[in-house]
Amino acid sequence: MGLTHVTVVLRRPDGNGEAFEHLFLVDTGATDTMAPASELEKIGVQRRGERAYELADGTTTKYDFGLAEISFMGEVTAGRVIFGPEKAEPILGVTALESVGISVSPADQTLKRLPAIPLK
Repeated sequence: MGLTHVTVVLRRPDGNGEAFEHLFLVDTGATDTMAPASELEKIGVQRRGERAYELADGTTTKYDFGLAEISFMGEVTAGRVIFGPEKAEPILGVTALESVGISVSPADQTLKRLPAIPLK
C-alpha cells in the first residue's frame, strides 16, 4: 500500500495571521497533527503543554503541543498540533480527519468523505 498525502493549512486558533501550508502525511495511527516547531512558532501558535507520545518504533518521547486551525480538502477544524522536530515530515492525525468526516479507504489509501459525521 502507498502513502497518502494531503495539502494542509495551519493557522493560529483564531484563524488570523500567517499560515503554514505544506503536504502532510495522512497517518491514521497518529492521534494528533504534527508540524515542525519553527513553522508553528512562525505563524504564532502558542505552546500550551507537553505530552508523551509513542513513536512508530515503540519508543516514547515528549513533545510540546499547541492549538491551531487545521484546513484541508475544503474543510476546517481546530485541534492539537505537536511542535515536532525540524526534519520530521508533517503529519495529519486521525482526530482532525474524523472531526470533519473524512476517512481513509483501506483498499486504495484514498481519502473519502463520509455522508454524515457520526454522533453516536
